[in-house]
Amino acid sequence: MTTAFLGVEQSFTGRRWVARAYDERMALALAQRYTLPDLVARSLSARGLDLDSTPSFLEPRLRDLLPDPSRFKDMDKAAARFAEAVQKDESMAVFADYDVDGATSSSLLMRFARAAGASLRLYIPDRQREGYGPNVNAMRKLAEEGIKLLVCVDCGTTAHEPLAVAREAGLEVIVLDHHTAEPALPQACAIVNPNRLDEEQDGYGALAAVGVTFLFIVAVNRTLREAMWYSEARPEPDLLQWLDLVALGTICDVVKLTGLNRAFVAQGLKVMEQRRNVGIDALARAASVKGIIDTYTAGFILGPRLNAAGRVAQADLGARLLATEDAAEAVLLAERLDHFNTERRAIEDQVRIEAEAMVFDETAPLIFVASGNWHAGVLGIVASRLKDKFQRPAIVVGLENGIGKGSGRSINGVDLGAAVIAARQAGLLINGGGHKMAAGLTVAREAVPALREFLIERIGRQLEAEPLQPTLTLDGLAAGPSLQVAFVEKLAALAPFGAGNAEPRFALPDCRIVRADVVGGKHVSLILMNGAARVRAIAFRAMNNGLGPALLSQGGNTCHLAGHLRCDEWRGEKRVQLVVDDGAAA
Repeated sequence: MTTAFLGVEQSFTGRRWVARAYDERMALALAQRYTLPDLVARSLSARGLDLDSTPSFLEPRLRDLLPDPSRFKDMDKAAARFAEAVQKDESMAVFADYDVDGATSSSLLMRFARAAGASLRLYIPDRQREGYGPNVNAMRKLAEEGIKLLVCVDCGTTAHEPLAVAREAGLEVIVLDHHTAEPALPQACAIVNPNRLDEEQDGYGALAAVGVTFLFIVAVNRTLREAMWYSEARPEPDLLQWLDLVALGTICDVVKLTGLNRAFVAQGLKVMEQRRNVGIDALARAASVKGIIDTYTAGFILGPRLNAAGRVAQADLGARLLATEDAAEAVLLAERLDHFNTERRAIEDQVRIEAEAMVFDETAPLIFVASGNWHAGVLGIVASRLKDKFQRPAIVVGLENGIGKGSGRSINGVDLGAAVIAARQAGLLINGGGHKMAAGLTVAREAVPALREFLIERIGRQLEAEPLQPTLTLDGLAAGPSLQVAFVEKLAALAPFGAGNAEPRFALPDCRIVRADVVGGKHVSLILMNGAARVRAIAFRAMNNGLGPALLSQGGNTCHLAGHLRCDEWRGEKRVQLVVDDGAAA
């Protein structure tokens, strides 16, 4: 076992600190070739970059990374059918999941259809009444309304019965999805999913549904162009104008920000900065976002608000906000979403406290809790909180009327989606699916104990070869020059950060906490002395775990702190701030 970073075997949050591995010679070459600070060059090397790949990493371009959509199974068939429906003015609808990926995918498709001279009826299922994905009643309802073509986005890959019912009712279905597929696919006009088992495994499986949807509109747009559909009266749309939606959905679905996804997000954030989407602009204003929108703002400020309605209120509000062209309507929808987000936070806090109290074995391979008093809309967030606190995959199930609806979040090294699909195939679930890092399920109340045992046993076997040990990975020591604004701005060249491209995390050794205050009831604001440098820091949600009390108890003692370095603007002046993830006794 490698030596613990700074000798920290157990931090304030119970983690062992480890150094991220990097190629020292390559880091030196990168620093010299591209005139980079040593810590930035090390961070690039640690992420697998070399002299040839670094330029495209630092400046990702779609023209270099966007594939021909026709490389995906069923894409040409799907594009031809949708283009035909546009030209014949057929009644169409889009059926989407109720999360941000679903909202951005559906609004992207709606905006494209509108620009191409067509319209789409939006259908997003109610989380509590209908659950995740296509359902039989919805398929029948849409067919009865006269819908001829339905596009399912961010769902549908495992919806065998609902899609069979849709076909019987005369409803043609196109699926645009990215969730884990099974050998047998449901009956549909076309199923476009880079994670189909018959697709080449070449990195595109990391796409969010909104990325798949963008490739789909590229294919449809090409088909319509070849059919001479566009004219002076109906000009061909500029698809790049909607990259803000692609970036937002990609960030919020926590897929890997590498390759094409990195280009989607890097270019999409530039579009988002222009605030051309009146819905995104209104939501940012409602959330008091005044500066630029980066991955943090998109993922942790805008994303939760878009999700809020689907969790505690009307599921389609987020998609409607992102699709509207009416600025006044956007303001009203954004204000409603902001209100629902406040309500969601209060519900989440209560459920989290109750769920944490039910965890009796913190060393189990899986944290699995169930109760009849929990709002279904916050289960995924609470699962994420449990996963972060206990460093274990977590599933939270809400029980009502004999049925349990659950949401799960995983950690690196545990494929939770595959485990849930295996449970469904074993007859333990009514429905269920997902991907490596997240999953959803529906289970009969009486099957909950057997489901818990099945998942714990399966994930336990998966972890036998590589037991879990909570760790915190660090990119190096920050001190002196690395605590200056110029360094942090150089470090920002590695953005956008997210899954697959972790934001560099550094340790500040031997810090003396000059002042520590609780902010907002759960955050801790700090003023540090690191040598001669005075540094401001913030530890978000630290009072929800052992970090907050530990920081407050230091009382002038020396400790090591670990976190991300960011620029904070105060009264027009930029300064470096440490966002604290962990701490340890010096």
